[in-house]
Amino acid sequence: MTHHRTVRVRRVYEEPEPADGTRVLVDRIWPRGMSKDDARLDEWCKQVAPSTELRKWYGHDPEKFSEFGRRYRTELEDAEHAEAVEHLRELAAKGPLTLLTATKEPGISAAEVLAHVLRD
Repeated sequence: MTHHRTVRVRRVYEEPEPADGTRVLVDRIWPRGMSKDDARLDEWCKQVAPSTELRKWYGHDPEKFSEFGRRYRTELEDAEHAEAVEHLRELAAKGPLTLLTATKEPGISAAEVLAHVLRD
């Protein structure tokens, strides 16, 4: 039986919701203007974030999103990323997991790509 994991993507600036479950920030850089207390996260898993080079290349250009997703999935297979992905899979197996990002458009973010990887 396949357990369907509940993995959500939300902006870290939004108010936490009871349905969030475990809240994990998946950005490499701490969100601008946000204190540790205000973020109300369970964890900051920056090891899972895309490389600085990939992030800068992408620049949240919607036309580059599918190529960004392909490249990011490849990065997720390297040792450091794979360990972090496995950790997030374990959290998701225990209950709802919310991936938090500071990006203005979560639907075309690394967190969205990561959520798809974790749901598979």
